[in-house]
Amino acid sequence: MKAVRTLMVASTLALFSGAAFAQDEADRKVIYKERTEVDFEGVDVAGELVKPQGALLLDRKRASFNPLIKLRRDFNEEMSQSVDEVK
Repeated sequence: MKAVRTLMVASTLALFSGAAFAQDEADRKVIYKERTEVDFEGVDVAGELVKPQGALLLDRKRASFNPLIKLRRDFNEEMSQSVDEVK
């Protein structure tokens, strides 16, 4: 009995779930004003400045990473080898 009821509900939903027909592009036309003016003269705007607390910014520590590139201070050995190659 439950299966029959489920089958009837499913077939009814399938019957009424036809494709929706939208308006054609030619029928629908939107016209915008050339210029919009907003007047804030008579409006009082009140509010308060919300900013993060200083503790959040000061407690952050710099991350330390294991350097993947080793910086060299001199290239003396390579320079002396290059002189031997030129000779």
